[in-house]
Amino acid sequence: MAASEQITAILADLAVGEEGARDRLLTAIYQELRRVAAAQLRQERPNHTLQPTALVHEACMRLLRTPGNWKNREHLFRTAAQMMRRILTDYARARGADKRGGLAENVAIDDLIQLPAAWSGLSMEEMIALDAAIDRLKEKDERQSIVVEMRFFAGLSEEEIAEALQVSARTVKRDWESARSWLYGQLRVKGN
Repeated sequence: MAASEQITAILADLAVGEEGARDRLLTAIYQELRRVAAAQLRQERPNHTLQPTALVHEACMRLLRTPGNWKNREHLFRTAAQMMRRILTDYARARGADKRGGLAENVAIDDLIQLPAAWSGLSMEEMIALDAAIDRLKEKDERQSIVVEMRFFAGLSEEEIAEALQVSARTVKRDWESARSWLYGQLRVKGN
């Protein structure tokens, strides 16, 4: 059985309250979440003190505390992506507040048009600014914000996102391009 089919089957067991389903689910997704977390943290600053294992453990703990009404693998990973985004942003906020007593309001991200390659080397301030921009995007177009989260934080392909959102891959591609352009406009500091 393919990994996605295995996860979907476990999610079905979880939905009917089968004993041990939640533990089996965490075992089945742990390595993939660890891979995603490691990829995300590789794109952080070189001396980042949060480790992939800690990020995965925190995401897993948050998943355990949520109602487990996930439809499929993609829905589960979308939820995990949102959790990882929040963990990384909360971590950046805490570190920024500790070190600087506050954060910059405007952040220059000149190469954001190259997303997700632009994640490489984002500072804490840039991470927080991007998080706030994704929240604003959600108010403007929720599906586009979901596409951004699923690409950035869960590492899903356009096809996987399309399946999860039950739209065409072409729609996901349009959403991604529009969201990327909108985020660039939101994060670009005038005059830089």
